[in-house]
Amino acid sequence: MVQRPSVRDWDFPRGVASVALMVGYGAEHGVAPAALLRGTDLTEARLHDPDAQIDAHTELAVVRNLVRQLDRPGMGIEVGRRYRITTFGIFGFACVSSPTLAEAIDFALRYMELSFAFCLPVTHWENDEFIGRILDDSVPADLRQFLVERDVTAMHQMMSDLLGRHLELVRAEFRFPEPSYADRIAAVTVAPPRFGRPENLVALDPAILDQPLPQANEHTLAICLAQCRDLVHRRRARTGIAAEVRTRLVPRGGLDGFTAPPGIDAVAADLNMSTRTLRRHLDAAGTSYRALLDEVRQALAEEMLTTTPLSVSDVAIRLGYAEASTFIYAFKRWTGATPAAYRRARAGRY
Repeated sequence: MVQRPSVRDWDFPRGVASVALMVGYGAEHGVAPAALLRGTDLTEARLHDPDAQIDAHTELAVVRNLVRQLDRPGMGIEVGRRYRITTFGIFGFACVSSPTLAEAIDFALRYMELSFAFCLPVTHWENDEFIGRILDDSVPADLRQFLVERDVTAMHQMMSDLLGRHLELVRAEFRFPEPSYADRIAAVTVAPPRFGRPENLVALDPAILDQPLPQANEHTLAICLAQCRDLVHRRRARTGIAAEVRTRLVPRGGLDGFTAPPGIDAVAADLNMSTRTLRRHLDAAGTSYRALLDEVRQALAEEMLTTTPLSVSDVAIRLGYAEASTFIYAFKRWTGATPAAYRRARAGRY
């Protein structure tokens, strides 16, 4: 089974902890914070605000400033090692409270928008290996190698923190050519890294996935999950053109007599603009029609499964899915549970 992250690309809102970490790294190597924050609306003071939220392009601007100001071999590895459980806030504590590494990985993929990743992982089983493909196609070419090194090392560091020991990979492959500091990458992966490969890939021994995590705690996990859900909902709050589109996707008459959400062409016409213009405006707002439609469909699906006797097939039809299986796959990607399991769990609370 293929597990994909909850987001389609890296362009999602995020906190400032990652930027603060990179600014701290730069300062240690003689780069002034102002030089790293150039071209953004960030200030040093704002980096200490735990509630501050920025868009991904702001962090990307800081990454570009760091790469240009400090041409240091292996910098991606050095920066990636600094991402620890505490860097990720409540997202990290939810992972560390998970029963097993497999469940922590599943959670991380479902709540990927609470991370700082630009290179997104897609996992699956292959020939008795647990494979993580690290996608970098949408990452700007001038920052790609740094971000692959940073994100792979950060993911590895976090899994090692969860296990309480250095995680030894079974395989590690990278698309970029072998660098002069390959030995430093090998120190992270343990398995000899291979370079110039068709894709970025890390492989784990499946036996490690179901080993209990040393800090697992069911009660703490439940609290963290609730806070993560709330944080995601708050970050998804939309304004401007995105709010206008979202409003048109929500049924005006409630669930009674509900019909499938309108397509993008109909929404664009209702807003008195062309479909192409609407796509451009949404892209500038850091979202898309598909992302907004998913948000609305998830909220409506959860409401229908909780408050109505509609079958899963009927819910799928009302949400505009041609087949129930497509809806079931989407719902599991959103929530980590099938519609039937979600309904049973909610019913058990009342």
